[in-house]
Amino acid sequence: MAETLVLRGGRIVDVNGTRPADVIVAGGIVTAVGADLEAPAGATALDATGCVVAPGLVDLHTHLREPGREEAETVETGARAAALGGYTAVVAMPNTEPAVDSAAVVAQVQDLGRRAAVEVAVAGAITVGRRGERLTPMAEMAALGVHLFTDDGAGVQDAGLMRRALEYASGLGVVLAQHCEDNALAAGGQMHEGAWASRLGIPGQPAEAEELMVARDIALCRLTGAPVHFLHLSTAGSVALVRAAKAAGLPVTAEAAPHHFTLTDESVASYDPVFKVNPPLRGATDVEAVRAGLADGTLDAIATDHAPHPPEAKELPFDQAPPGMLGLETALALALSELALPVEAVLALLSWRPARIAGLGATQGGPVAAGRPANLCVIDPEARWVVDPARMASRSRNTPYAGRELTGRVRHTVAAGVAVVVDGEARR
Repeated sequence: MAETLVLRGGRIVDVNGTRPADVIVAGGIVTAVGADLEAPAGATALDATGCVVAPGLVDLHTHLREPGREEAETVETGARAAALGGYTAVVAMPNTEPAVDSAAVVAQVQDLGRRAAVEVAVAGAITVGRRGERLTPMAEMAALGVHLFTDDGAGVQDAGLMRRALEYASGLGVVLAQHCEDNALAAGGQMHEGAWASRLGIPGQPAEAEELMVARDIALCRLTGAPVHFLHLSTAGSVALVRAAKAAGLPVTAEAAPHHFTLTDESVASYDPVFKVNPPLRGATDVEAVRAGLADGTLDAIATDHAPHPPEAKELPFDQAPPGMLGLETALALALSELALPVEAVLALLSWRPARIAGLGATQGGPVAAGRPANLCVIDPEARWVVDPARMASRSRNTPYAGRELTGRVRHTVAAGVAVVVDGEARR
């Protein structure tokens, strides 16, 4: 049930700029924004003194694992982790078991999402079973509100099939999001191909495995006129390709994950599978290129690629362990701590830009203004804290940042008018 809330003493940061103001929320809507507002009778006060009040964060890339791998995560637990990280909406990836490749599975995940702490938008698969052979019934899924389609975890290898998918998507007004990985080049690679892979004796995956598919899909975007979103780009070459495509006026967007601007392939020297991810951690030059792409607008969004795995999976030998890392509870703090960007720029990458890409602009990421849906987060930009996997809301513990001190933490999260996080504690 929506609450009546008053957020006092904060500094609003949104697409319209920065200004000090109180915010009143009632019936799931922001009803007033201004200085020293009188709270309605019975309203719950949320202290925002010294904090930033912003539109809720939106994650374009969340693996909630349900249905099929509930031992790693569920929609409920993943949404709780998202709320603690300041997110009021997440896009659930379709690489579940079964894959989200039909209207029936879309409806199943949507039903689970209705009971979650934050909005759960569902991404549909491009191909049946994510096998890259036949297109899914995208029109049926789009009719249920699906806006993003991706075979995430697998790039669509057949260029002809990807062209047809883009043409189909363009007619439906939806967006295809590509996991860029050329299987022929990437096959067998367990980390980035470079000096560290040679030193450690671990088979590498070259940067070109990503970049070839980025280049191909930019060409297909030019051919079809259909928009393309590139998932978790990780190499300097990929960033350069997207920069050139945008300069040419093509409708491409791209995201980067926090681990690709905070960690390098040197982390793998421990042989700890917690540092195994796909695409892999890259070299220092790539990390700097990703940071530059986020700073200059080449990369539109920071997306977590939250990928939980149970301990028994991540404790396997490096070459047998599945790739993936937790991300929802640390993404904001990593961006504030590691990127040399003002808080306004960080929030653009985490809130209103991804909201637009996800097709959620009507409810998420908009200005903090009267009449808007009350999806908000309150951030203490100076709070310092240490990442403790045991205290995370996820069912899994595979964070590569255990023991790392970060700056910036969510104090409150308000989703659809409900205070789902208060003083850093989840209420749902």
